[in-house]
Amino acid sequence: MLVTAIIFLAVFVQSSVGFGFALVSMPLLVGYLGLQVSAPLVALLAAVSEVFILIRYREALNLRVVSQLIITAVIAIPIGVVALRHLDAAIVTTALGVLLVGYAFYALLSPKLPQLASGGWAYGFGFVAGLLSGAYNTPAPPVIIFGNCRGWPPNEFKGNLQGFFLVNSLVVVAVHMISGNYTSDVWPKILLALPGLAVGLIAGLLLSKRINAEPFRKIVLVLLIILGVRLIIG
Repeated sequence: MLVTAIIFLAVFVQSSVGFGFALVSMPLLVGYLGLQVSAPLVALLAAVSEVFILIRYREALNLRVVSQLIITAVIAIPIGVVALRHLDAAIVTTALGVLLVGYAFYALLSPKLPQLASGGWAYGFGFVAGLLSGAYNTPAPPVIIFGNCRGWPPNEFKGNLQGFFLVNSLVVVAVHMISGNYTSDVWPKILLALPGLAVGLIAGLLLSKRINAEPFRKIVLVLLIILGVRLIIG
């Protein structure tokens, strides 16, 4: 029931505001299931949810921008997955907590960012996103920062995020499968999570237009700070 509830919350946030599936689910699941189970589980469920969310925002998708991000992300993802297997779990978990707290404070404070005139910056941001995705399933922070620096319109923002997340998640799933990370400990948890995924996806897509996005986003960010601190202090 706990796994189902966590996945429901994560996909509800993702389908409502356009991001947040892994940012919400990873810190909650890591404390309960461990990193080696949570990472491949979240990667597969994220890919499923992103297919349906992308259908909604497909017309706003900018394929040229997304392809630039994906090129270097695909290169970096295997590095992140290998790091996940060989680094001490306590170090990786603490780093995830620092990432969550840092990103949440950035998003809450909304500092003025430089406008990136060249789209070539996408390759660098994509590489960082790939590393974070392979290790933590959390590619959102660098891509969101890049989108802010490029001044993406709101709908294009959501479309580009879902397009990148989908391809990114599929690559992460493939690398986890090749690495043998989908073990007998992972598959039963995936089955437990599917009801929460389905209900959360439907609820999020139906209610997204009725939710006041900005207060909801701030609530999610405060939650991320709490979760991040919890991971840091163990």
